[in-house]
Amino acid sequence: MRIGFVGLGNMGAPMAANLVAAGHEVTGYDPVAPLPEGLRPAASAAAAATGAEVVITMLPDGPVLCAVAKEILPEMSPGAVLLDCSTVDVESARAVADAAAGAGCMAVDAPVSGGIGGATAGTLTFMAGGPAEAFERVRPLFDVMGQKAVHCGDAGAGQAAKICNNMILGITMIGTCEAFALADRLGLDRQKMFDVVSTSSGYSWTMNAYCPAPGVGPQSPADNGYKPGFAADLMLKDLRLSQQAAEAADADTPLGLAAMRLYETFVEGEDGRGRDFSAMLPRFEKRRRGA
Repeated sequence: MRIGFVGLGNMGAPMAANLVAAGHEVTGYDPVAPLPEGLRPAASAAAAATGAEVVITMLPDGPVLCAVAKEILPEMSPGAVLLDCSTVDVESARAVADAAAGAGCMAVDAPVSGGIGGATAGTLTFMAGGPAEAFERVRPLFDVMGQKAVHCGDAGAGQAAKICNNMILGITMIGTCEAFALADRLGLDRQKMFDVVSTSSGYSWTMNAYCPAPGVGPQSPADNGYKPGFAADLMLKDLRLSQQAAEAADADTPLGLAAMRLYETFVEGEDGRGRDFSAMLPRFEKRRRGA
């Protein structure tokens, strides 16, 4: 396919590189980040979109997405698909879908799970919202960039799935870190803790696949000084999106709210900025009850 790709940062660059390696013709634009090898450079987002069958965006937030969509949609061919892989608010995703339809195009909101490692390895999971026709058209690209793509429903459904998933992830990581910190205070060996919990009812992805305790379980950012695989800053962004959505939907999410507030404290008031979201464990190690 002829693909335009706008947003070539930590996630977008390896995703675009995998498309090039699979034989697609990719024209890329990013105002700051360098282009991966094999991409054709464009002078602007609009130029990257011109003549493309699919335009992929990987952008930081809803306002930037809406601004880029306003720039590129007039340049896109009728029937082309705007495939947004950013994580943004549901309202922005739906607004872009409406704008795309008005321009004679289709839009798919398809945020990802899997982090930088998954983007590089081509093992991302895509959660997609939008017309079934558009989803089927871009399915071959999902197959290159990821290992699974789920069509979740109409416009905004992909973002809704991502927000709910990452709210669970944030809550679960905090619980896992709290449990390790408590085990330490009770004199329980961390490896023994892992051996029990990873095969018992406390089993979770944050324990079994992404353990926050260094030297325990499979390799994770904890074994690399908490260098981000998924940054605490990004977890805070996603938890804020979850609470924005909960407020709009009048949904009661007390644990989601508590997780957001803890990550706000960690990132904005402590040393969490630029660290992996599992670095909550050393935070709890240092704290005492009520501190």
